[in-house]
Amino acid sequence: MQDIIKIHQNDNVAVALKPIEKGTTLSVGGKDVTTVEEIPQGHKFAIRAISSGEEVVKYGFRIGYAKEDIAEGAWIHTHNLKTALGDLLEYSYHPTGTELKETEHAYFDGYKRPNGKVGVRNEVWIIPTVGCVNDIAKALEKKAQKLVQGTVEEVVTFTHPYGCSQMSEDQENTRKVLADLINHPNAGAVLVLGLGCENSNIGELKRYIGEYDENRVKFLVCQDVEDEMEAAMSLLEECAAYAGQFKREKVDASELIIGMKCGGSDGLSGITANPTVGAFSDILISKGGTTILTEVPEMFGAETLLMDRCADEALFHKTVDLINDFKNYFKRHDQTIYENPSPGNKKGGISTLEDKSLGCTQKSGSALVKGVLSYGEPVCTKGLNLLSAPGNDLVAATALAASGAHIVLFTTGRGTPFASPVPTVKISSNSALYQKKMNWIDFNAGRLVEETSMEELSMDLFQYVLEVASGRKVKAEEAGFHDMAIFKQGVTL
Repeated sequence: MQDIIKIHQNDNVAVALKPIEKGTTLSVGGKDVTTVEEIPQGHKFAIRAISSGEEVVKYGFRIGYAKEDIAEGAWIHTHNLKTALGDLLEYSYHPTGTELKETEHAYFDGYKRPNGKVGVRNEVWIIPTVGCVNDIAKALEKKAQKLVQGTVEEVVTFTHPYGCSQMSEDQENTRKVLADLINHPNAGAVLVLGLGCENSNIGELKRYIGEYDENRVKFLVCQDVEDEMEAAMSLLEECAAYAGQFKREKVDASELIIGMKCGGSDGLSGITANPTVGAFSDILISKGGTTILTEVPEMFGAETLLMDRCADEALFHKTVDLINDFKNYFKRHDQTIYENPSPGNKKGGISTLEDKSLGCTQKSGSALVKGVLSYGEPVCTKGLNLLSAPGNDLVAATALAASGAHIVLFTTGRGTPFASPVPTVKISSNSALYQKKMNWIDFNAGRLVEETSMEELSMDLFQYVLEVASGRKVKAEEAGFHDMAIFKQGVTL
């Protein structure tokens, strides 16, 4: 395993791939650098003297300014590095991207739906319209496990506290996301469970669902029946009978839609896991598939890299709006736009938002941006898409599923057990995490700084995703975890 890495030839820092003791002499780009203090794993150190106020450069881009003079070999982190970012910015379009070359077809075993969509799971979903019926939904999920047989892979509910006492955009978000999940092809059939008096009642929600197959989607208003459990179980039996008719068939990988997200990042996330997902994204897109990148606040500081890869000027302007709308959301709530890295991020070696964002956007690979989606908007354009959603893990992963992702790839340097409405693949940035939390982590990208090339590792990830799409369960599924969270922005009555 390498001891350190200098990511880009123009960098004036290197990153420790394992803890480096004080007084260690290292060869960095043909030059010997001796550390003047201990450097934790994932953290940066200066490979030459950096003056106060000078740019600190990583990934070939500025990640902030030195707060003070920094000696060669010194540790660089929040104590001596500050963000260089301000508030709203003016942007101009400088297209740099090119189309990826097509590559040979690949296939997985999925479920073809009558409306032309494809699913990677054949589950029965119970979708509550309002938090008031959450406990009924949970009781139904438990009672309906007897229906898991044949090709019906699971009966699961996605509870939430919303659907009533919400205003304007919050209520709109709830309705859009619930409708998106009801229409998601990973669900062979759906029971929509309402109370009756809520704002997002079934009648209202049907306007958002659009056309639906009455055999696939069933509705129950609990206030309208004497025994809601009995009525619901009868409908769930019909749902299971309908879903049980589907069988896995050979499907072209061009039908896959994969969401990309990171969380609990460390100093290796932007070096191993995120670039591996980016290379995976390029592979899938080269085969006609679709990927979705989200968590807009973690694009701040690296947004121009995405803007310049927009396929046309209209998409560039949509990306500008994507960024500035989220900055204005922060400002409306009197929050600092650029105070983003979490305590876990900082402990792992991420010092500024630019540092985090330049690592985060590695997940986008090199493909052109072909679509820019608002929150809750279904993806309709193949290739790389950008999605408006916050950085919060559960909210962002749910947003990816709601926009149509069959699977979410989640990179992490610190680990997390959470799930989402779709299979959520946990990808570790370092081998130590993979070995420690094998009950959480599905794929180890830490191998990239050990013995594995990017070409091999990204193809391994691509093959693993095809296996998951064909039915292989990820660790969160094996544990029975299912999470869902809706973006809340406003007042609760």
